[in-house]
Amino acid sequence: QVQLVESGGGSVQAGGSLRVSCAASGYTLSGNCVGWFRQAPGKEREGVAVITSRGFTWYADSVKGRFTISRDNAKNTFTLQMNSLKPEDTAMYYCAAKDLGCVWPSRGESYRFWGQGTQVTVSS
Repeated sequence: QVQLVESGGGSVQAGGSLRVSCAASGYTLSGNCVGWFRQAPGKEREGVAVITSRGFTWYADSVKGRFTISRDNAKNTFTLQMNSLKPEDTAMYYCAAKDLGCVWPSRGESYRFWGQGTQVTVSS
């Protein structure tokens, strides 16, 4: 059984930082694409960042220069470091994985496995 389990997230004031991590079990992340998506209330899900197995990354324009996605294939985990957070970053953040290469831009339709979500709240 494949599981993606998120940790981290929480509440922070604008300008602060948070980190969310995702650990996979039952599925080898190496060789496959992983990424982060988010959904705010009343809005569609959007892609935040994805990273290939070799470390190539893509980011949503809204988070470029503030967020960094990374992965540790040996530990079967990946992380999203979020700096200079803004109130508009408030959302439920989901980790996801798909076989082989990344699809970007994406709202996640082709991503096969998903975490349960972790809330990130940024207050002004």
